[in-house]
Amino acid sequence: MQPSSTTSERDAFFYQHGIRDVECIFADISGYPRGKLMPAHSFAAGAELRIAQAIAMQAVTGDYSYDPIFPDSDPDVRLRPDYATLKVSPWSITPRAVVIHDCVELNGELCAFAARSLLKTVLARYAAQGLQPVVAPEIEFYLTAPSTDPNLVLVAPAARNGSAEVGQSAFSLNMLNELAPFWDDFRSALDTLGVKVDTWIHEVGPTQFEINLVHGDALAAADQAFLFKYAAKEIAIRHGLNAVFMAKPMAGAAGSSMHLHQSVLDSQGRNIFSNEDGSESERFRQFIGGLQAYAPDLMLIFAPHVNSYRRFVRNSQAPVNLLWGYDNRTTGLRIPVSPADARRVENRIAGADANPYLAIAASLAAGLAGMDEALTATAPILVSDSAYDQSHALARSFLPALEQMERSAAARRLLGDIFVTGFCAVKAIEYESYLREISAWERRFLLPQV
Repeated sequence: MQPSSTTSERDAFFYQHGIRDVECIFADISGYPRGKLMPAHSFAAGAELRIAQAIAMQAVTGDYSYDPIFPDSDPDVRLRPDYATLKVSPWSITPRAVVIHDCVELNGELCAFAARSLLKTVLARYAAQGLQPVVAPEIEFYLTAPSTDPNLVLVAPAARNGSAEVGQSAFSLNMLNELAPFWDDFRSALDTLGVKVDTWIHEVGPTQFEINLVHGDALAAADQAFLFKYAAKEIAIRHGLNAVFMAKPMAGAAGSSMHLHQSVLDSQGRNIFSNEDGSESERFRQFIGGLQAYAPDLMLIFAPHVNSYRRFVRNSQAPVNLLWGYDNRTTGLRIPVSPADARRVENRIAGADANPYLAIAASLAAGLAGMDEALTATAPILVSDSAYDQSHALARSFLPALEQMERSAAARRLLGDIFVTGFCAVKAIEYESYLREISAWERRFLLPQV
């Protein structure tokens, strides 16, 4: 039984599953689930739920910005449930439900600081033109042994024979089988949450995996990616593991990405990237042109943390520029071989650490701007060519990306001035916190030699 927006059906759903409480959650600026726990009977009755507006822009350090754009009064926003996302929580010992909420200002407007709000705002621009984006995220992550000391490196968990994987087991089904209890439990959790999964593979790094989500509506895809990461972490803990979505969690090992496959449908459900004869449409290349023109200014969305920039290494299948090509994984923008009705652009820039709502919003906003402004894409590189032979054209580290986004008029036009100001203010706080840490590299090399 799928609950709807009526009180009686929600009551029946809760009674059927013995649910006592509801996790009323939303994704903060980092994609981390925050919210409140509400008694099921209150939720079913439609009780109003509020939370401080600033929570949506909380830094990973737990700090808040004092930029003037954030009111000193710290006003409330309403948490408005999206009943289509109401599911049984698969990680709770006591039966609970979980539902994704929008942050809504008291005047009824979407909160400009909330990640899901930004995506809904971008999608409204598509809807105004009779268009609907289709998105399929591919998410990579590591499973590691528990980490109790942040000064120690992450390590792969012990396998059935007692030893840890050392890597180079890409596409190995044996290594998937090594952690079968986790995968069985995780797959059951995703089924409970309604997260539609396509394929599961072992990636290049030791106990690194990639899960492809089924393509669909962009907002639903972001919701599913958000719940996917939440469930992975919770189920991993249940099995004595860590699910790690850092972009570069282990030195010398492969980084973890969140590739975004994107296409756009018209009001008749036709893919606008293809002409009736199956050839590429003009808007297809304009979409690519928009990504090439605007993604550099939005780099901080795709790579939101200091660690994110360790992933962009030449010859590692992580992009260093925004060249594009057919079936070429050295490029930032790859066009998979596909039938005309499935023609799509794979944006390979975002890391697994990116907020899925923001990454999808930024990518779609750039592509739509390219179509609206009839931007011209560069010529594609050949399958036999490597984008790594060309210059590194993306921000090389966190601070340049922050500074580029802060001063970008294009970023503010595409994502909103209030959001960009707030987002950059929070990221500046996180960077200042990072600068106060002394790293192992400094102790290793500077202590004995300076």
